[in-house]
Amino acid sequence: MVGNLSIRHVTRVFEKTRPEEDTVTAFRDLSIDIEPGKFVSFIGPSGCGKSTLLRIVSGLDEPTEGEVFLDGEAVKEPGSEIGFAFQQANLFPWMTIRDNVAFGLKARHIYKEKKKDVDEFIRLVGLEDFRHAYPHQVSGGMAQRASLARALVGHPKVLLLDEPLGALDAFTRMNMQDEIMRIWRESGMTMLMVTHDVDEAVYLSDQVVIMTPRPAKIQETVVINLPRPRARNQDVFISYRKRILDALNYGGVIHQPEYNL
Repeated sequence: MVGNLSIRHVTRVFEKTRPEEDTVTAFRDLSIDIEPGKFVSFIGPSGCGKSTLLRIVSGLDEPTEGEVFLDGEAVKEPGSEIGFAFQQANLFPWMTIRDNVAFGLKARHIYKEKKKDVDEFIRLVGLEDFRHAYPHQVSGGMAQRASLARALVGHPKVLLLDEPLGALDAFTRMNMQDEIMRIWRESGMTMLMVTHDVDEAVYLSDQVVIMTPRPAKIQETVVINLPRPRARNQDVFISYRKRILDALNYGGVIHQPEYNL
């Protein structure tokens, strides 16, 4: 499997929709090369265009300037080589978990030859016992697992993760991080994730790309040189966390107020 991704001089400007509004430049002249099989996280302030960047990489949105290349071919529209797991699971409530996972294959008319893959990826995300359940009958974490299986079943070269764990409680989120890490290691695909969680970025990523406020640019790319599995209370883990927080201007000391009684 390959999955060499190249983002070259990409700019995204949103034109005003009303006369009283201003144009909004989400980001300007972003360039980054991502090697096959890497796990890369994008982190930065809200509104700096992280999710928009993923939509451009997927072909769901078009850049105002610049191009995205996958294995040397320009990405112009959505395709099976790039999977997308969104912030919400977005499962069809009238379909079972299995039918939701199989939906993309059926839409592409390749379900018959890929039928075994549906059960394989349901097993991979640990939902064998719930494949005939409906979305309202499973937990939020299980729904996100089903969403991941749906994105994975087409065997994409690249999987995009747009804060897929943001709505989960802390313990479910950590368990899902381990699931994502296991799937990534077993599949060998390239993964790009948007997150606001610094610990999550350090825990999962080979590289953490730090973006500035809008109009965003890449401020710094931090390479995480830690063996896996990673311990969150490890001193070097905490030092990476501090480095990223400092870059985001959230690493300052809290000064206690002085009281004169």
